[in-house]
Amino acid sequence: MNLSTYYNASSASLSNPKYHSKLRPSFQTNAKSDSKILNPSSRTSIRAQRNQTKLLETDKDSHHRPKRGWIWNQFFVLEEHIGPEPQYVGKLHSNSDKGDGSVRYILSGEGAGSVFIIDETTGDIHAGKSLDRERKSQYVLHARAIDRRTNRSLEAESEFIIKVQDVNDNAPTFPDGPFSATVPELSDIGTSVFQVAASDADDPTYGNSAKIVYSILEGQPYFSIDPKTGIIRTAMSNMDRETRDHYAVVIQAKDMAGSVGGLSGSTTVNITLTDVNDNPPKFPQKSYQLYVPELAPVGKAVGRIRANDEDEGQNAEMTYSITNADAAAIFTITTDAEHREGIISLKQRLNYEKRKVHTLNIEGSNTHLDSRFSHLGPFKDSTSLRVIVGDVDEPPVFSMDYYIMDVVQHHF
Repeated sequence: MNLSTYYNASSASLSNPKYHSKLRPSFQTNAKSDSKILNPSSRTSIRAQRNQTKLLETDKDSHHRPKRGWIWNQFFVLEEHIGPEPQYVGKLHSNSDKGDGSVRYILSGEGAGSVFIIDETTGDIHAGKSLDRERKSQYVLHARAIDRRTNRSLEAESEFIIKVQDVNDNAPTFPDGPFSATVPELSDIGTSVFQVAASDADDPTYGNSAKIVYSILEGQPYFSIDPKTGIIRTAMSNMDRETRDHYAVVIQAKDMAGSVGGLSGSTTVNITLTDVNDNPPKFPQKSYQLYVPELAPVGKAVGRIRANDEDEGQNAEMTYSITNADAAAIFTITTDAEHREGIISLKQRLNYEKRKVHTLNIEGSNTHLDSRFSHLGPFKDSTSLRVIVGDVDEPPVFSMDYYIMDVVQHHF
């Protein structure tokens, strides 16, 4: 018994059960052949010619070789068939069949009688329903040939497979999207940011139905994507977080290798620029003035000063110092890390009568430097603080603990 299909696949004996998994159709695909497959009338004529040729060869060969039972080609059926007639699948034929109607062909197994209908006289198999490969990719069936008059089996029951051939009926999807990613600001062009991966339910082993190409719909000229791998990279080198820190990049995945007519899906990758230390501290003013009464206690804070830094986190951390020695002998400055302020306090008491004004040169410097951006430095800034000592009305003070006085007595 043999089977003929319009794919013109090679024949093979079913006497070895392991053979089925190794069967592969041998046919060429091009624009013209595809159009013939999709045209029911063209397919019918092609199948009829090939089937007739196969049957004649089988009858002729049967006179010159021993009977070998079932002979098969591989069965295929296109999914999503919407033609007015049932889709032709293939033909069963036994060498014992002389065309007089004495042979009855019986089909059983998955979908037999419901999905797949066989003409018991001719052995022609048709698919009576539209099939979806993504739901079920193949059907395992069994074939028998019996003598109508004696009900005797002419061929042993044998198993064969009908495979559902894929058509491009599924668009690529991003089941895990949308996505979030980060990349340091000022990264070099070509820095890898994120990799997207779309999935396509169509058959990746057949045609281009599941061959995906990636492109950017929104997010240029800042980012680029590798059309094959889906790796997103930076496309500009001067992206500054302090200017713009967020980008919504829309990625498209298109099947059919990106050709016209392919199906597509899209997702969004939210990219955030992370901070690097590319900004030095800056004092808002070049000079400040502070009033401190001369009786202010030593060790107590008498004022605060703050420099700003556009960076964040540890990149904005700084320390404060007094750089002129004469002022550093009288005042000290410590750093309030939480508020990023310099706290000024006295190391010794002030004396209005001795010095009414003190000038402090104060410097704010970043503590975490990045050598890649040293050319943007120096990462420090300075300002001057003029401290005016306030006079306090002090009571008279004796210069000695006691005094010896001579009293002259006058005699009258």
